[in-house]
Parts: sequence; structure tokens; C-alpha cells
Amino acid sequence: MTTRCGFAAIVGAPNAGKSTLLNRMTGAKLSIVSPKAQTTRFRVLGILMRAQSQILLVDTPGIFKPKRKLDRAMVQAAWTGAEDADLVVLLVDAKTGATEAVREIATNVGKRGGRAWLVLNKTDLVPAPRLLPLIATLNELASFQETFMVSAANGDGVAQLMDALAAGVPEGPFLFPEDDLTDLPDRLLAAEMVREQIFLQTHEEVPYGATVETESWQEKPDGSVRIEATIYVARANHKSILIGAGGSRIREIGARARTGLAQLLERPVHLFLNVKERAGWDEENARLRAIGLEDPR
Repeated sequence: MTTRCGFAAIVGAPNAGKSTLLNRMTGAKLSIVSPKAQTTRFRVLGILMRAQSQILLVDTPGIFKPKRKLDRAMVQAAWTGAEDADLVVLLVDAKTGATEAVREIATNVGKRGGRAWLVLNKTDLVPAPRLLPLIATLNELASFQETFMVSAANGDGVAQLMDALAAGVPEGPFLFPEDDLTDLPDRLLAAEMVREQIFLQTHEEVPYGATVETESWQEKPDGSVRIEATIYVARANHKSILIGAGGSRIREIGARARTGLAQLLERPVHLFLNVKERAGWDEENARLRAIGLEDPR
């Protein structure tokens, strides 16, 4: 029986719902999600088996105008994911519509050439008459072969998109074992679970001024795992916010991250967190490499 396998890169502006869509399609928490923009910092691969197809979904960072080396590396990771893909899926928040950022991304997708699909997300929140003009506007900037309307949050239209992807990837052998969900190392997934809780439990600039690295991973005889992770922050006041009064905040971050990790890894997790101030970490190549990014120079 003929099999199919190919890469589909999901690109778009920050907060379009790329990570929510990836998690919805794979049925697993592979990419962290928060209401804040620019949550995803590096390419996340989700492996979706559908019919006789292996769809390699690439969740990319939101594309925006970069300021820091970290920002530039994130945007580069997004476009690199698109360049390497068999198919580019432009995900657009139907509520915000064709913003300047969305238009610029669509234009660049058009210049890239190759196969491109348009997916409007959050269409359950937008009156139908507003969708057709949005589709027409974006098709003036890039020639999209297909258009889909979905709600990544509640699943509307997602099954149809997955069926189309299964039929749309090229013929070829599977590149990963059929029971794999991602190619991300467990150590990186652990760090991301902690970072997600920093986004969810702190406000303003703290999440963007922090990064997380897994320092130690020990397999225990009882099947559990002991994980030690360090949270690097750019400022002293960020450290005090993360720790909280009497250590209350860092304990809550650890407790919720531990619960999520135990569900993902399907075994008990012992998680220990440390917070260190490190000014300028977002300009350090070593810190970028630790979270799966490359120096954008």
C-alpha cells in the first residue's frame, strides 16, 4: 500500500493559534500555549499519523519585527521551517484579519513560491460575511491552493484539514516510527513545560525576560524521573517575582509543570527548580542553542 510523508510548516503572526492547532491535530501537549504573544520560541515538530500518511507538522515561532538576538533567531527559525517544508500553511486569526503583519507574511509566502494553503482560525468567533473578503485580500498577496476555516480551540474544521494534509503530502516512506509524537528531546519538553507556567502565572515583561534550561535528568529505579531545571532571568526584580513571597510562586510553577510533565511522560516526575539572574542571556549564543535556536547572523 502506498504511503505518504511530508513536512507541513505552520506559519503566521504571533497569537494566531499555531501551537493550539498543532496540539489539537496531534492530540498531545507538544507546544506550549498561553494567551500572550510570542510564546513559541523555536520550531516544534508534531508527528501526525492519518490514514496511510505521516504528516510532519512544524509549529514555528510567530513572525514579528525582531529587536533582540533572541527575536531574530526566533523569526529565522520560523522562515527556515517554511523553506524546508513541502507545504506551507499560513494560519491567520480571523478575528484580527489582514493586519499589516499578516499581509507582510502572506507576501513573503507568495514570494517563496511552492505549495501554500490558507487556514483561517477562530472562525467560530467571526460572522461568515467577513470571511470571504478576508480570503480574497490574502489571495491577492499569495496564491493559496486551498483554504480552510477552523477553530483550533474547539476543533471545528480540524478533521477536514487533517484529511486534506494526509492526501496532500507527497508519496514516500515514513521518516519516524509510527508511535512517535515529536522529535524534541524530553529535556527540552521539560524546560518548555516550566516556561509555559511562567507565562501563565506571571505578567507583563517577566515571561519574555526568562528562559529555562534542564540541567539534570536522572532515571530512577522505580520508573520515575528526577529533573533539575534552572530559570534564567534578565533582572533582579524578575527573580523576586518568580520566587514569590516565601517561595510561593516558584512552588506553584513547579507543581503545575510537574503535573503536566507527568501526564506527557506517563510516569511520576520529581521536579526541582532554581532561579538565577543572568543579565543579557537573550544575547548569548549558548542560551539560544540551549533552547534549540541558532545565531541569526
